[in-house]
Amino acid sequence: MAIDRFLEPKASSWMANEGENTDIAMSTRIRLARNLNEFKFPYAFTEDEALKVDKAISSVLLDKGKDLNQEFTHIDIHEVSSLHRELLVEKHLISPHLAAGVHSGSVLLSKNEELSIMINEEDHLRIQSLQSGFHLQEAYQIANQLDSLLEENLQYAFHEKFGYLTSCPTNTGTGMRASVMLHLPALTMSQQITRIIPAISRLGMVVRGIYGEGSEALGNVYQISNQLTLGKSEYEILQDLQNMTEQIIEQERRARQAILSNSPLKLEDRIYRSLGILTYSRLLTTEEAAKCLSDVRLGIDLELIENIDMSILNELMVFMQPAFLQHYSEKPLSPNERDIARAKLFRERLKEEYKINGDKEGEDSV
Repeated sequence: MAIDRFLEPKASSWMANEGENTDIAMSTRIRLARNLNEFKFPYAFTEDEALKVDKAISSVLLDKGKDLNQEFTHIDIHEVSSLHRELLVEKHLISPHLAAGVHSGSVLLSKNEELSIMINEEDHLRIQSLQSGFHLQEAYQIANQLDSLLEENLQYAFHEKFGYLTSCPTNTGTGMRASVMLHLPALTMSQQITRIIPAISRLGMVVRGIYGEGSEALGNVYQISNQLTLGKSEYEILQDLQNMTEQIIEQERRARQAILSNSPLKLEDRIYRSLGILTYSRLLTTEEAAKCLSDVRLGIDLELIENIDMSILNELMVFMQPAFLQHYSEKPLSPNERDIARAKLFRERLKEEYKINGDKEGEDSV
């Protein structure tokens, strides 16, 4: 089945920990919202119209994607199980909104999972470009090239005064949401984050958790994105987010050095306790695993921990989620069984990476 290769326990390109400022900026995302002019928007269209929209968009990408050196796989959301849909959400390849969609919807995925094109989500079309590290311009260029290809072959809903028309008025204008996923443990530990978030909001940006709107900042991971799409150009939005992100990165670096200088032993103890929990625990909740992952990641960034590849932690951040654990176990799991499977996953991956010996497996397999 075409979807199977996107559910393998391998890193998406955005998990690779490559590029600039990867000690703090984990990934960059550009999302463009578009609608086709000749159809009602998704909240009002019929199932027949949904099918026609899907065919119009997917046929262009499957036929002309090669013009951008891209090869796409088309996945009909309603032809895969609810577990498979949740797996795609956990890998950040589709949104929860699309996974729960009522009308026919689909996603087109590039081989390296750098590009995902959601069809019949909140809008007819959502182009998403994901990059590892802090690469706003690169992510935008990739999304913009694909957008231009589609606009050459499809007629978008566009107004000369208001720009691209979208289902939600907050997306009208450029239709662009740019975001950077940041790991901010020191600002969180020092409680500086509580004053930074309101300041960011006052500047027309928004702070969310790892899975976007309504999600928690698990493991001290935050998404910073633009809130305004109307009245600013794409360049202005990207420049504002670039400047804001650079300031936050600098503040996080200063906070890390302050903690390291003021409480080195306390910080080192916290980091190694978390490494021990991840390496030897028999039960791990999502919240505890996320907290410990954050500590270990900080330890690697501060060169207190060696011999662990950061990309392994990026993968585990995704693969420890409920749907992936059930996929690997090949059966539904209760919350307690997921905690057992999560702990086993961490022990196996970290001992393989960190070369820790002497542990005897208990009778805790799921």
